[in-house]
Amino acid sequence: MFSPLLDSSDTRPTLDERQRFMRLLRTALTERRFDRLLLGKYQGDDETVERVIVRDIELKGAPALSFLWRHRTKDVTKNHAVDEGLAEIERLIGSDFEHAHLDTFQEEVQLRFSRKGKALLQVGKRKVPVEVPSIDSTRHDRSKSRALTLNSPFWRELGVTHEVQGQAQLVPAMARKWKQINKFIEIFGAAVRHAGLAESASPIRLADFGSGKGYLTFAMHDYLGSLGLQPDVQGVELRPDMVAVGNATVARHRLQGLRFEQGDVRERGDAALDVMVALHACDIATDYAMHFGLRSGARIIMCAPCCHKEVRPQIQTPAALRPLLQHGVHLGQEAEMVTDSVRALLLEMMGYETQVIEFIALEHTSKNKMVLAVRRQKELSASRRTELARQLDEIKRFYGLRSQTLEQLLRLEGRLPTL
Repeated sequence: MFSPLLDSSDTRPTLDERQRFMRLLRTALTERRFDRLLLGKYQGDDETVERVIVRDIELKGAPALSFLWRHRTKDVTKNHAVDEGLAEIERLIGSDFEHAHLDTFQEEVQLRFSRKGKALLQVGKRKVPVEVPSIDSTRHDRSKSRALTLNSPFWRELGVTHEVQGQAQLVPAMARKWKQINKFIEIFGAAVRHAGLAESASPIRLADFGSGKGYLTFAMHDYLGSLGLQPDVQGVELRPDMVAVGNATVARHRLQGLRFEQGDVRERGDAALDVMVALHACDIATDYAMHFGLRSGARIIMCAPCCHKEVRPQIQTPAALRPLLQHGVHLGQEAEMVTDSVRALLLEMMGYETQVIEFIALEHTSKNKMVLAVRRQKELSASRRTELARQLDEIKRFYGLRSQTLEQLLRLEGRLPTL
């Protein structure tokens, strides 16, 4: 779509790179090829701001731009008419934000500024092009059966749906989020069946740590109810404003067996659970969440870890891997792989079937791995536990690891075999 704008034979006066970027953005919106805009490397006065994500939406039948301001502890959404939104973007890039990344359904456009303030523009094809959504596809998925329905009234309050001619329809800007929610429920549903919970006559006790706005918390509650089960679901979140929003929505729709609480997984006392969920818990918070799941006797443990700071500085690069791990990005990936592999081994030693799988990440995150553990029906044999302990010891010696939080927590309880 952008080739006419980048034609080298064009003899018109040259636009500067910032103007060219804005022209490409306007063209993407006009031709309905716009996917999202990400503004990063914030340089403004508010130290809590991390980035801004811009989506195109429809408000009261008119096109608009939705700005999601990501802060360290909260998200703030501001909607603008298209022209007003474009003016705001033009004001922000090069002043408050030094990086701008535009995704269309087929191309990527990047604008960044050098230390001297020079604008640099790069245009290329998307590595994985996105299928252009039809009008019908934003309303519902005709080709694939979904476990969830958009008709549930709480989706409107969460900003997932809006009402069009008396019917609940998916907000176009939330199409990717809705796909991610359904992918999570697909994995969750398979784990529920495999764990033998689908036929349970007792309430399904579930805790979702770091529940945020509650998309997945509401989705899991809704899904369990659709199976005819009795959900007993709690979302646990540090931010009191998110807790208040969740509980207000629960009260408004009189949802039974769902509540939100303020708290930290590291400060929770023992409680019996069937399912423990923790997505994007930072660094060792994932280990504490897994340990809580083990203490609670959860049949299912689902974690999508975020950042792996504990192991990375400990890694002593084996000689054969030095040419690979001299690059910081590779070392980071190795630390991620080692950390989650150790966690999976420890969960297996505790009697769980474990998998490390790729997962469609929650809104705009590169962290797309999930550690999924389902408790075995039969107790693990002593010989298998010893073999797993030996594998763990070999990994630690190979990389020179001195400590790993989940292992330490289990050793303090005397739950790991010694070689």
